Amino acid sequence: MGQMTRLLRVLAKTTTFIHVFKAYKSRLTQSCEQIQNISIIMSHTIQKDSSRKIVPLVFITVLIDMLGIGILIPVIPQLFTNPLSPHYLLAGSAYAESGYFLVGLLLALYALGMFFSAPIFGELSDRYGRKKMLSWALAGGASSYALFAFGVATQNIPLLIFARITGGLSAGNIGIAQAVIADITPPALRAARFGLIGAAFGIGFIVGPSLGGLLSNPQGLGIFGAATPFWFASILSAVNVLWVLAILPETNKHIAQSLRKLSLLRSFHNIARALRPSPLRALFKVSFLFQSGFAFYTSFLGVLLVYRFAMSEVDIGTYFSYVGIFIVLTQAFVTRPVTARFSEKQILRLTIPMVSLCMVFVSFVQTEALLYMIVPFFSVAVGLSMANLTSAVSRRAGDTIQGEVLGINSSVNALAQAFPPLLGGLIATIVTPAGALLVGATFIAFSAYSYKHVTHE
Repeated sequence: MGQMTRLLRVLAKTTTFIHVFKAYKSRLTQSCEQIQNISIIMSHTIQKDSSRKIVPLVFITVLIDMLGIGILIPVIPQLFTNPLSPHYLLAGSAYAESGYFLVGLLLALYALGMFFSAPIFGELSDRYGRKKMLSWALAGGASSYALFAFGVATQNIPLLIFARITGGLSAGNIGIAQAVIADITPPALRAARFGLIGAAFGIGFIVGPSLGGLLSNPQGLGIFGAATPFWFASILSAVNVLWVLAILPETNKHIAQSLRKLSLLRSFHNIARALRPSPLRALFKVSFLFQSGFAFYTSFLGVLLVYRFAMSEVDIGTYFSYVGIFIVLTQAFVTRPVTARFSEKQILRLTIPMVSLCMVFVSFVQTEALLYMIVPFFSVAVGLSMANLTSAVSRRAGDTIQGEVLGINSSVNALAQAFPPLLGGLIATIVTPAGALLVGATFIAFSAYSYKHVTHE
């Protein structure tokens, strides 16, 4: 009887121990899960804080680059298409009768160089990192601006052509900047953050053209004449290189140093890939037509302003700055709430036709007042279209090939921008610069039609 009592006591203690152990194990498991959850939350918080730091860095990088481009906008038409300008380079030269075509050629060569370089820079940034390749692209841009400035100072047309080719071959920076944004941004937020790149474009168009007009004005800051804006752009690009090297962290977490040999014909291979059946093919077609049409506008609007309104470089700079203000307002106050409330499909089916219609109006307006009235509608439509087209391409690409896909997209856009300047130069010579804008509006109308065939799964 005593032994039975002792046995029951032992069993009771064992049962109690088992219950205590199970309770301890349960609490330990809960504690581990809590620690794991805290770790996950901290990880997401760190990533979120990191992205918040990186986005302004990319914004400033693109802004400085766009300042360099914006500075040139009011100067180019004066150099080649306005015989009354003190900066006119073609007086008494063999190129005097081909000013419109020469403007188109210089712009086309830049776009053609970008067509070759954009996918290579994108792929290299996937392999070796965004920071390194972005630095190389910006350094090439600084060199091309310096060469162009020297060509303007010496009135050396072949050197100007070479400088534009060099600049195009170095123009992989925007695609890499977009890849940086894609690296650190969830798909749902990419349209808004790509909109920030559009805002950098806008600020560049606000400050750049006005600054270019002042820097080229002999009564202003044009110390070195028409070459001054190009020297300034070269210095800005060099500062941008130092900024990227010193501040921007590496964002590519999927770096894969492939042994596959790079091909100079990669652009043509990528265009062939873009034409293959895929969720991206229809979008590439839409982007190609949109960028082609928009290239007519950007290439010959300044020429039209000189031709129809006899604007000086300061006047052109003021007009483009006005356009830039509305682009910034669009990206700062319109893109985020619109993309949050409406789908990509709803937005693009409205904004792309709106861009085409605005270009038709610009082609026919005869007063500066009407020209300025069109700008708000045009800027909002362009800003929303570009941000959502880029986001649509990015969201359909895998996380490990963002740089490559956005590089292909940049290559498609560069090809789209290569032939309109040449064709526009011929149209402007034979008809008027307004004819080039009308052809561009037609291309964008076809882009709107093509977007109806894009799938939205």
